[in-house]
Amino acid sequence: MDSILGTLIVAGILILVIGLAVFSMIRDKKNGKSLQCGCDCKKCGGHCHNGDER
Repeated sequence: MDSILGTLIVAGILILVIGLAVFSMIRDKKNGKSLQCGCDCKKCGGHCHNGDER
């Protein structure tokens, strides 16, 4: 019984951390930041900012 409880606690923490990471990535993408270009428009030509002028 103790091992099941420990597994559930670790699984819950893991789900929380993964959820926060995904939420952060979505928020950054909406704010014009991207993992692909690093917000350096010289490298990507601005295509990853959805047409926003910087």
